[in-house]
Amino acid sequence: MRKIFTPARLRLAVQGGFTLFLVWTALGFLAHVRWALGQAEVFVPKPPAVEGFLPISALIAARRLISSGSWDPIHPAGLTIFLALIAMSLLWRKGFCGQLCPVGLASNLLERLGRRLGLTLQTGQRTRRILGIPKYLLLAGFGWVALSMSPQDAEAFLRAPFNMVADTRMLLFFEHPSIVTLVVLGTLAAVSVVIPAFWCRALCPYGALLGLASWLSPCAITRDAESCISCGRCARACPVGLPVDASLRVTSPDCQGCAECVGACPVPGCLGLRVAGRRVGWWSIAAGCLGVLVAASLLADWLGYWQSPLPPQMVRRMHLIMLGQLPDS
Repeated sequence: MRKIFTPARLRLAVQGGFTLFLVWTALGFLAHVRWALGQAEVFVPKPPAVEGFLPISALIAARRLISSGSWDPIHPAGLTIFLALIAMSLLWRKGFCGQLCPVGLASNLLERLGRRLGLTLQTGQRTRRILGIPKYLLLAGFGWVALSMSPQDAEAFLRAPFNMVADTRMLLFFEHPSIVTLVVLGTLAAVSVVIPAFWCRALCPYGALLGLASWLSPCAITRDAESCISCGRCARACPVGLPVDASLRVTSPDCQGCAECVGACPVPGCLGLRVAGRRVGWWSIAAGCLGVLVAASLLADWLGYWQSPLPPQMVRRMHLIMLGQLPDS
């Protein structure tokens, strides 16, 4: 009898649900931007969750938090989400990448397409390591910029008009993409059909940071060597090409916590999820990641670190400066 509740289906359902939430957030943000640009009269507050798409700003805000102990006054929800994702990785490995990330959903669907068409390539371990080099170089570059900033420079960056409307600039960029942007996105999509999770494995510096944090996680997929029949299905199912069938405990920073390997294993109990040595359900990663994100947002809202404190008049002024309708003074 075919199982209904599987890691692959749960992953797709959670990713899809989270993506729908982000679509709802985007619609609210679009209405906010229309007001800020003077295209609508009724004020619409900015949905705080949209600030999660500003990782560079959040990284610099985290650097400022370490040096001054002060929360980001411009994009407070962005810093909250950034720290929540790191906490998520410390607890549940790269569960955000494997269970929640909207780019992960696109990668998941493109991988399914590639497997159905028979185009998917199984990369060896050497190729997997080479693929991962660019994202760590990008992470090192962003990290160097953030850490080399003085507290005064970080403060100036966060309060600059450009950063105040960075989320709007991002929206306008994707509303009217250039030919180059479309070609790049199309190329990434095409490559992802052949090499599963190509963006995540090769180019995402955010994923690289979360992967490094996941090294400290007590959560890991484990394999029972005695019951294993060495069929290799777990390794073939892994989106990032990890040698699950050759490991007793998967601790690679590339592990996304998707549990696809557990669902592919034909031997009950051979593969499973352990937290601090205790066996738990494979669905715990998805539930735990959602729990961390919801708890962080509720706590931040209670502490006053979720809603932007900028008055509407200043928000509109910054947008008009961006359009060149007001001087930057």
